[in-house]
Amino acid sequence: MERRRRIALYGGTFDPVHAGHLAVARGLLLLFALDEVLFIPAYVAPHKRGRRVSPALDRYAMLALATQGDEHFRVSTVELEAPESPYTVNTLSSFRDRLGDLARLFFVMGADSWEEITTWREWERVLTLTDHLVVTRPGYELSTAHVTPAIRERIVDVRGRTREQAEEQLEEARGERIYLTDAANVDASATDIRAVVGREAWGELGVLVAPPVAEYIRKYELYQEANGTEFSDAGIKGTH
Repeated sequence: MERRRRIALYGGTFDPVHAGHLAVARGLLLLFALDEVLFIPAYVAPHKRGRRVSPALDRYAMLALATQGDEHFRVSTVELEAPESPYTVNTLSSFRDRLGDLARLFFVMGADSWEEITTWREWERVLTLTDHLVVTRPGYELSTAHVTPAIRERIVDVRGRTREQAEEQLEEARGERIYLTDAANVDASATDIRAVVGREAWGELGVLVAPPVAEYIRKYELYQEANGTEFSDAGIKGTH
């Protein structure tokens, strides 16, 4: 039987997409033998309402620039086109309805999102719609005490595992699983980027974000106090 395509759904504000996001995507791509990582920028993530976020068009453009050189990366406008349905449960249900028989879907979330998962809309259903890849930040210790015993039974810790060991876990799985991974080890933040932009240290910015993204930020004067944009430190965080 032919293996189904493996597609990771990577949601977030991406304001902007930075080296940490890309490192996570590449690490997961290798460790879990993914066929595709689909970046899904939020229109305005529910947990960020009331805070200024860069326009959706700018965030989408920067994602397109950052991912254009990798054939395994794509950008989806599904949440930008449906601001009335901003919740993760809506997005995952839509993808599962369209691709569930054709692909094995994985939803990517960071450690901070994992710790807040019980505050998400229909959170237990969210954890049954796809497999999940919970990515730890460098030196971060994940807790599982906040979820139910039934969910804890579905958690698989692959931190420190090789690709072959992770593949064995994937093949043995029956039903959706929650994989804890430290596949990426790059720590970049929106706060760092704001500081660099404030100093106009454009050379440093090209390390924190892809060079075309750095040029976009400079050209359109993003993340400067003068333009009124409040820079949000999204980290590796999906919408709720």
